[in-house]
Amino acid sequence: MPAAPCCTVALLSSLLLAAPIALDERPAGERDWGYRLAEGSVAATNPPSFSWRPQRGIASWEVQCTRAEGFDEPDYAAEGIEWNVHCPPRTLPPGEYRWRYRGTTADGAKTAWSRTRQFSVPADAAAMHMPPRDQLLGRVPREHPRLFVRPEQLPELRRLAAGEMRDRFARLVAQCERLLNDPPPTAEPPAYPPGTERLSEAWREIWWGNRVYTINALESAATLAFTRLLGGREEYGQLARRILLDCAEWDPTGATGYRYNDEAGMPYAYHFSRTYTFVYDLLSEEERERCRQVMKVRGDEMFRHLCPRHLWQPYGSHSNRAWHFLGEVGIAFLDEIDEADDWAWFAANVFYNAYPVWADDDGGWHEGVGYWNSYIARFTWWADVMRTAMEVDVFRKPYFSQAGYYAMYLMPPGKVGGGFGDLCAPRRSRQFVPLMTQLAAQSGNGHWQWWVEQNGGPVAAGGYIGFLRGALPDVEPTAPDDLPSSRLFRGTGQAYLNTSIVDANESVQVNFKSSPFGTQSHGYEANNSFLLWAYGQRLLVRSGYRDSWGSDHHRNWMWSTRSVNNITVGGRGQLTHSAATRGRIVDFRTTPHIDAVVGEAGEAYRTKVEIDPDDLLLDRFTRTVLFVKPDLIVIYDQLAAREPSSFEYWLHATEPFDDAEPADIRLRVGEVGCRIGLLAPGNLSLTQTDQYDPNPRPRVKLREWHLTAATSDKRRTVEFVAVYRPYRIEGAEPEMPKLERSEGGYALRTAVADGTAVVLLPVSEAAIVEAHGLTTDGKPLAALLRDDGSVAEQVAVDTR
Repeated sequence: MPAAPCCTVALLSSLLLAAPIALDERPAGERDWGYRLAEGSVAATNPPSFSWRPQRGIASWEVQCTRAEGFDEPDYAAEGIEWNVHCPPRTLPPGEYRWRYRGTTADGAKTAWSRTRQFSVPADAAAMHMPPRDQLLGRVPREHPRLFVRPEQLPELRRLAAGEMRDRFARLVAQCERLLNDPPPTAEPPAYPPGTERLSEAWREIWWGNRVYTINALESAATLAFTRLLGGREEYGQLARRILLDCAEWDPTGATGYRYNDEAGMPYAYHFSRTYTFVYDLLSEEERERCRQVMKVRGDEMFRHLCPRHLWQPYGSHSNRAWHFLGEVGIAFLDEIDEADDWAWFAANVFYNAYPVWADDDGGWHEGVGYWNSYIARFTWWADVMRTAMEVDVFRKPYFSQAGYYAMYLMPPGKVGGGFGDLCAPRRSRQFVPLMTQLAAQSGNGHWQWWVEQNGGPVAAGGYIGFLRGALPDVEPTAPDDLPSSRLFRGTGQAYLNTSIVDANESVQVNFKSSPFGTQSHGYEANNSFLLWAYGQRLLVRSGYRDSWGSDHHRNWMWSTRSVNNITVGGRGQLTHSAATRGRIVDFRTTPHIDAVVGEAGEAYRTKVEIDPDDLLLDRFTRTVLFVKPDLIVIYDQLAAREPSSFEYWLHATEPFDDAEPADIRLRVGEVGCRIGLLAPGNLSLTQTDQYDPNPRPRVKLREWHLTAATSDKRRTVEFVAVYRPYRIEGAEPEMPKLERSEGGYALRTAVADGTAVVLLPVSEAAIVEAHGLTTDGKPLAALLRDDGSVAEQVAVDTR
């Protein structure tokens, strides 16, 4: 066969190079950020940010969006986008849009355009565009300092330190004098000895100990360097310089390396960078170069771990602070380390396009109030950095207009106990005052300021950050008289039902969770769980104590359905610690006298991440909570199993239950009591223990009480009807109502604080229940009757 002419070969080569490559448009997985804006979305910000699946072999991306039928003249178009996210640099006119994207290879070949997705931009969307790369990074000062303060701000800060802020500055000086007298050690901390078992007590001591050691050294250095900048003694700067250079000798991939121990590596990165920029003028060029060499290694290691993975799979815990710590490194070393501009630009892209992760615009937080307090407080450092270095106001993001309501509803003034999430109980509302002080001041929200005042008043940040934030602006407190007492945070699937958000000691609170985030990360409690809190006491709790993250007790008790107020099926619970274990809030209603919430968690009862019909235990687990305030809570559970099964109803408390019979269980915690009636099904078998399975490590002495009510036979379907009646011991004990059974379902009637309550519970969405002058067609119903029998309030909820 004759050889092909050279012109034919060239033509074929050019056609191959230009041929479109397949675009990967697979659906997003459980742990993926997803295609945003999704079909039918309403943008919360203007412009919205866009996100799509990353793909190997793609060198850059294009995005278009249009209000017209076609894309011949799009309203917005961008190309040369580095990563799989984009926030435009200008706002869009309000209206209905469609958007699409495509990729380009390094050889110039383009994929086909993606499918189009429709979205809308409302007129009231928060204006928040992302400046182009050169413009955003061009705002960063090229002189030092760069973090928290700009060079041109130093004269005014020095004036304040000598004038109206002299008291604050004196506290910094006193801290520096103590450090001069007793400098922190700077020898490199130890690595794990050979054979150290990960998560063991020996491992934990070094893992956390090295974090504390690193912070002690480098935070001290940053404080010394900053104080000297504002007029402190020259000796402060020299000690800061010495500590910085000592720490620069530590192996950057060793005991404090980011991948070796990120709890030490992260604070090393940002405290080192802050010290460097504060003490820059005292360093020789040789010393600066040594610092740059160290931070290039550390910055590269962080960047490789985070980028671009975090932009598509951001549902990690530690990485959601690591990205903005890397951003601080990038700003401090911009134009001094070649890759630093990529680090800073990446951090800005995370902020605009993939943050916050564990919440949405409702203001809730999946990982719990402990992690919310820790992570948002540290994020406010990045907020300060972006404001001073990049001239960006992060608090314009919609989440931050709602964030403080999370603490207001979960932690009313005076509350002890922290709801769902790791490291949450017991917490005191006062612990969150420093963060709420900052949020109230930045947002100007009077409700949050009222909450701060009710918890003892503002608490400013300490150290140099507190000094830089200065005297926070006065915010006029606004009592929450215009707010409902209960609230659903739908984005995290948590409802907080309160009789009052004014004073926890006068309130009864029910927490309920059925979350689209599932049981991943630090929000591991099973869906359809509830907590009960009344008059200053934790009554029904999430149980266990985190002796060490991932320990036997943490993993096999606290992550399990058995550890919360929930139901197991034949001893089996929900898939643990997984984004796939999703719940769903079906309905939520709140009125002054009655609250109701419904959750669905049937698909969570399985052993595999992928939904396999052969693996599912349940076709449904619908839990309805009806709260007639303040002293009647009815929890109605409807379960349908794939196979005949036993069912176990779990309750947990800090004190033992008096469990003489299922229909009248009593609990007392301090001066607060609760009568509990497991009224259906009948013939439940009760067991109680103060042992966990497995118990925490021996150093943890905590014990709680675990009550299990098990069905006596196996069945496909079951309805649990449980009544909870919290009360003060000094007052009258509430009655336990009788449950009435009919063909269509259940009914009960009982006296409550403000009249008489009637509750109707249909057995299916097609069932009709009539009792006590009320009728419901398929919907659980709660009514409050006046003394004359008329209806004062009535709430009915959907269960599908």
